[in-house]
Amino acid sequence: MEADSAVHAITSDDEWIGPINDACLQFDINTDDRLVAFLANCAHESAGFTTLTESLHYSSSRLLAVFPKYFTPAEAIEFAYDDVRIGERIYGGRMGNGPEGVGDGYLFRGRGLLQITGRGMYAKCGRAIGVDLETEPERLAQPTYAALSAGWFWAEEKLCNALADEGKTQSICLRINGGVAGLQERIAWAEKIRAAIA
Repeated sequence: MEADSAVHAITSDDEWIGPINDACLQFDINTDDRLVAFLANCAHESAGFTTLTESLHYSSSRLLAVFPKYFTPAEAIEFAYDDVRIGERIYGGRMGNGPEGVGDGYLFRGRGLLQITGRGMYAKCGRAIGVDLETEPERLAQPTYAALSAGWFWAEEKLCNALADEGKTQSICLRINGGVAGLQERIAWAEKIRAAIA
């Protein structure tokens, strides 16, 4: 199954066709339902394949809205727009990262089409796709590895192929995102992709 039409429903950049086809082949994303659900979630998480590295450039009010358990109101003002310090605060000391301040929180922020996050997940993903992502985390911002990491995360880490087979859109969103943020946008992407491959 070739993903060309589905990819073109997201982006006109042909650079993505080969990497997406490779990821789909390697990770059994081999039916229309699986392809549509996979690409809809990738499109949402990457803003249409345009953002492959998580932005942590938050205002104080946005920090309190998105990460209320990590910042007091005073700290939110102090940390506002300081991407490195924000990354260290929200990701430091968890997900396999060293404690806040050693650099892991920012270095291993979300990357790739499905935003692999944390040193532990980078290491696990790297082993699965055959590249040392702990040494070269920025490789996840390249189309080949952005797509392969997404395929691995989708199929092997989060077991989403079976959910796609059953049409469980909300369950997929929960597994990928940990909540239902962006659910309606994911559904809209799915409709656009399905129309393109019909």
